[in-house]
Amino acid sequence: MPDLIAPTTRLHQAWQAAHADWGPGVHEDGFGLLPSDEVDSQAGFATWVARITDQPDSVCRWIVEDDHVLGGIALRLAPDDHVRTFGHIGYGIRPSARRRGLATWALGRVLDEARALPLDRILLVCEDTNTASMKTIERNGGIVDRTQPTDLGATRRYWITLR
Repeated sequence: MPDLIAPTTRLHQAWQAAHADWGPGVHEDGFGLLPSDEVDSQAGFATWVARITDQPDSVCRWIVEDDHVLGGIALRLAPDDHVRTFGHIGYGIRPSARRRGLATWALGRVLDEARALPLDRILLVCEDTNTASMKTIERNGGIVDRTQPTDLGATRRYWITLR
């Protein structure tokens, strides 16, 4: 049974395995990883974990099962351009753990957390070609607001009403 946990340095090797599963680059949605983050060394990893857990305007969780990191999900609360562009919630499931319903489950759990906040609705954004993400959002009550052109194609914007 999976669980949502706060990021921890205890799972450095398990996180590294998830990172390797995605392949080279910084593209693990839901982890808050930046190109400038050094996560290979224990010290660099600890610095990154501290950064993503100490942000007052976001809540990061890892999707973990039997000490294996399967993905990440983040709830962003700051009313800034990042949220307007990428949404309140970002998530990603490592390739080898996909097609198990983990993203749908994790999004539902984070939406439960969001309902305790003074928000009436949550914005989610995904690539217009990401059918799996669209289904995940729609299974959790997402209603399409609009499709928006981008430099690389288009994004689909959804709203989920919390109350």
